[in-house]
Amino acid sequence: MNTDYEKIVNIDEIGNYSKIDFSKIIEMAHYEKIKKSDEDNKRTLLLAIDMQKDFMEGGTMGVPNSKKDVENITKFIYKNMDKITNIMCSLDTHSPMQIFHPCWWVNKEGKSPEPYTIISKEEFDNKVWMPNNMDVEKTKEYIYELSKVGKQLCIWPYHCIQGTQGATLENEFAKMVYFHSVARNTHNKMVTKGMDPYSEMYGIIKPEYSRTSFINKDVLDAIKTYDEVYIVGEASSHCVLESVKQIAQYFKDKLDITKRLTVLTDCTSPIHGYEEATIKDFKLLNEKYGVKIEISKNIEMLESRKQ
Repeated sequence: MNTDYEKIVNIDEIGNYSKIDFSKIIEMAHYEKIKKSDEDNKRTLLLAIDMQKDFMEGGTMGVPNSKKDVENITKFIYKNMDKITNIMCSLDTHSPMQIFHPCWWVNKEGKSPEPYTIISKEEFDNKVWMPNNMDVEKTKEYIYELSKVGKQLCIWPYHCIQGTQGATLENEFAKMVYFHSVARNTHNKMVTKGMDPYSEMYGIIKPEYSRTSFINKDVLDAIKTYDEVYIVGEASSHCVLESVKQIAQYFKDKLDITKRLTVLTDCTSPIHGYEEATIKDFKLLNEKYGVKIEISKNIEMLESRKQ
């Protein structure tokens, strides 16, 4: 690499809202003499889940240790600049009026629930919490469908509101992503998720419930074209975990694909209180589907020719 890591990423600025001078980033990337990504013999994808400002420490839904995750992710990209074929990023994107936000609901006193309130089917039936001028039948349908699979609705703080800074990629991560794009002459893919007002969408593939049984086939079809897929992002306990589950379950009859998936545990962190459950769930994914669980510093990518 002709460009030092520190000239691309300022570790002290991770999570901040400072302006990015992309002209300098692009200029430095142009000086790199790296082969184009379409010349890779072994195709490698970095799948980054919800690396957005609102999920950084200090953000509206800040994940503990997320700033260190950004540092580790950007160093991993830098170290493997010539081996990562492409980067795909999911972008959690919402409006205030969604079923998991406080303003959707009121109690008998007309007050909305506090963030992290859990609304069960029983509480819905007993009108502990009621839709605030929203479609009652669609709301009921979602609550009941969650209950069928042993889940309950969690009310989240307002986050990743479309068009706001909190919904954008974290700055230092974004700089490395676009540096990679120019240096490797490739187009990084951005995948928006979470716009359905009547459902949460943790995973990149499908919402928690959808009347149309929507799945993002474009993402699944893309994943099939890579020899290795490294997964990072926030939070490991929710959107990262659910994304890996959805991908693995979709390819359950094609273990040669699920075994290509590697979760980099030092590049993703759980929401507080979910640490042990997250470790257990990833262990199950490893045992059932062969999903690898690794530390980024231990990864040594080899540009081996495909057989």
